Amino acid sequence: MKKTSIGVLVLFALLAYGIYQSRLDDDPSDRVETARQAESGIRKGQLAPDFQLSDRAGNPVRLSDFRGRTVFVNFWATWCPPCKAEMPHMQRVYEEYKEQDVVILSVNLTTTEKKAAAVDHFVSEYGLTFPVVLDADGTVKQLYQVTAYPTTYVLDKQGIIRNKFTGAINDETMKQVIRNMDSF
Repeated sequence: MKKTSIGVLVLFALLAYGIYQSRLDDDPSDRVETARQAESGIRKGQLAPDFQLSDRAGNPVRLSDFRGRTVFVNFWATWCPPCKAEMPHMQRVYEEYKEQDVVILSVNLTTTEKKAAAVDHFVSEYGLTFPVVLDADGTVKQLYQVTAYPTTYVLDKQGIIRNKFTGAINDETMKQVIRNMDSF
């Protein structure tokens, strides 16, 4: 074998070992620091803008309260047919994955509702057990530029947007997204 070929092989082996070693030394706190440095915005790869809304009992809930979990931020309204079709899927996925650090954060677009009581009725009718918060003045709707209902943003454990769906999604789509989150 020529000296050049051996040199290239040695160089390749050292490079591969360095990549392997860097994966072993991967510190989860480095990923958290990267998330802190990420630009905030509503596009894939950006840190989701934090917000605080009240739940149906009036308790404050912040998006950042769910850091360390995969979060489906779902914008919806009670009068929306695709939202109604999607909610049973959301509930099934929440029940199946809640112990695996997956949460559905359901943001009701309250400014579009005829009556605020419609939200309580809807939650009861569909048996929803995941967090439901009220965007009473439309600020979060505006912040996330929601124009179609439902709209769902999927955030990784560091709060980075990894997916966005406009329109209803089903449990199979949600499960596929959850399986793919390990790659981030």
